[in-house]
Amino acid sequence: MTMKQVCSSTTVFSVVCFVFLVTNFLSNVDAQTCKPSGNIRGRKAPANQCNQENDSDCCKQGKLYPIYRCSPAVSGHTKAILTINSFAKGGDGGGPSECDNQYHADDTPVVALSTGWYKGGSRCLNYINIYGNGNSVKAKVVDECDSTMGCDSDHDYQPPCDNNIVDASKAVWQALGVDESSSDWGYMDIYCVDAQSCNPSGNIRGRKAPPGQCNQQNDSDCCKQGKLYPIYRCSPAVSGHTKAILTINSFAEGGDGGAPSECDNKYHPDNTPVVALSTGWYKGGSRCLNYINIYGNGNSVKAKVVDECDSTMGCDSDHDYQPPCDNNIVDASKAVWLALGVRLQFPATLTINSFAEGGDGGAPSECDNKYHPDNTPVVALSTGWYSGGSRCLNYINIYGNGNSVKAKVVDECDSTMGCDSDHDYQPPCDNNIVDASKAVWQALGVDESSSDWGYMDIYWSDA
Repeated sequence: MTMKQVCSSTTVFSVVCFVFLVTNFLSNVDAQTCKPSGNIRGRKAPANQCNQENDSDCCKQGKLYPIYRCSPAVSGHTKAILTINSFAKGGDGGGPSECDNQYHADDTPVVALSTGWYKGGSRCLNYINIYGNGNSVKAKVVDECDSTMGCDSDHDYQPPCDNNIVDASKAVWQALGVDESSSDWGYMDIYCVDAQSCNPSGNIRGRKAPPGQCNQQNDSDCCKQGKLYPIYRCSPAVSGHTKAILTINSFAEGGDGGAPSECDNKYHPDNTPVVALSTGWYKGGSRCLNYINIYGNGNSVKAKVVDECDSTMGCDSDHDYQPPCDNNIVDASKAVWLALGVRLQFPATLTINSFAEGGDGGAPSECDNKYHPDNTPVVALSTGWYSGGSRCLNYINIYGNGNSVKAKVVDECDSTMGCDSDHDYQPPCDNNIVDASKAVWQALGVDESSSDWGYMDIYWSDA
């Protein structure tokens, strides 16, 4: 899935501009509470087998200790407990740090994170900002504070970590201005947040699309030959209100979204609020079929995550020769935009058709199985915009020639098939066609003798 950009215009024939809506989102999966996943029973340490250098606990024989495979949701300022640990050789941290297989001196600001926040090492060697005692410090993540195991020789016979621990070197405590004689020393409430930025992980070189191979239904970009496009394997950190760019995409069959959505292998009509997320936020599908709340334009809408907006690849046939997504994209169906109160205008080509019996439209209209006289303002839409019939018998506004008209959608202008008896041996429609009755053309004030008659650039929007 690749990024689609929405074009909005205040005048019908103004220069196309890309207007991006700043949004915020919070995934329900990140809002889930983190409960214990079980318990382990404590074993008393053999003699000299539990290092209590920093007043650390040793397991008690027979005591049940909870274990966690998760941590509380990460926000802009995540609440945590700061504990103390020595990552130096011979310290109570035990072996070398997991992230780099090295020891770290006590005067170096480093931390270990509870298992859920450690995220299988995905935060390794990244930095977090820690806020506490009226001060702040940046520290590097070098190890896991294991919330899933403990009370054995591998864990120095210490209990499993709680699920909200930032286990820090003395340098962190000292940078926060906590005195060793203070009652806070060794155990203190803090806030923390990811400090790392998300930088490009490389570039790909653009390739020009073969004819008909880049669907620009929603005015999406096509790759330019030789241009370098950045790729990202990450996205900005998720907080309670994460800033993002909202773009537009059709997840319907025949739409510019291409193949079925990755999460459920299905198409989704344009009137369903669904989104694709940049690769970093998509998280390998872990947000699939969960909902996010989107805030913008003074409104909000809940939408389902159904696909990835690929930030790592593009400019090939699999990605419809469109560039990789940026790392901060929420690529949304039209239903999302409309729910936010944004009226969309789409550039299109207006063509002419007779929907009357015996006209060049052929059979009765697909939406209502009826013919329509030439003096009735009706249209057929290209397959992607027709969206599996979801616009049937709805109205659209058409802007052109300095005028506008409202017309009813009664048929599909098939972009997928043609050149057979079912299609009157006519070619498939292009993907940007509004095929209109004479009444539409006349309402727009286009004279039949004009060079525009029968083929004219317009804009249209759902009415």
